[in-house]
Amino acid sequence: MRRLNIVIFSIVLLFLLAACGSDSNADSNGTASGSEYDLIENGKLTFAASGEFMPFSYMEGSEMVGFDIAVGEAIAEKLGLEPVQQKAKFSGIVTGVNEGRYDIAVASHTITDERKEQVNFTEPYYYSGPVIFTRPDSDINSPEDLEGKEISVSRGSSYVSIAEEYTDNIPQVDSDVVALQSLASGHHDAVITDDITGITAIDNGLEIEKRGQLGVSNQAIAVNKENEELLKAIDEALQEMKDSGELAELAEEWVGADITQEPETAE
Repeated sequence: MRRLNIVIFSIVLLFLLAACGSDSNADSNGTASGSEYDLIENGKLTFAASGEFMPFSYMEGSEMVGFDIAVGEAIAEKLGLEPVQQKAKFSGIVTGVNEGRYDIAVASHTITDERKEQVNFTEPYYYSGPVIFTRPDSDINSPEDLEGKEISVSRGSSYVSIAEEYTDNIPQVDSDVVALQSLASGHHDAVITDDITGITAIDNGLEIEKRGQLGVSNQAIAVNKENEELLKAIDEALQEMKDSGELAELAEEWVGADITQEPETAE
């Protein structure tokens, strides 16, 4: 009987040790489950984009593709997490991150003081800037010519405040592409949007022209203010991608140019 008790005790002890070992392995590989981050779903990185901002995010079938999407998926991979796309109206994405509907937003957000009140931002992952686009027959050739004109912009974008410097007549639409299409169709006097978005629209056949740049902007990933560990991890992943050249390669693939280096004119 005594020998039987010893055998039973030994078996129980082995099971306990095995269980402890499994827990230890899970903890030592926390990145694989994302346990050190406060995620919507354990092991998954839920990131939002508009899906209406070619070449940064746009639809191919039921999936979003583009530079922003490629960056979001690469970051998830480096953090050992499964990427989960969420398509959302651009104007509500920052609020969605703030309220915890998305872990992060990889959606070409310009860093602004107003947005920083709701979310934290990573270091910039690319640089761009607001540009004036008009029709070929327009007499708008400089920022000064925008005074009092009808300027269309995407709702919730940083271009709204820029347009307000020149006019009170600012029709806001759901996306930059919609604004540019409307412009080409004869509506509005001008559109202020990202340089690359406008050039892409021209390459796709819209009869519009670039008539001047209004500055340089820093585009970054939005992260919930309470998720400091996730913010730190994403910044480290971005730096690794910059150092290895991976980020520049993704920009070349999707945008056709390296937009990941800070322009000399940026302050």
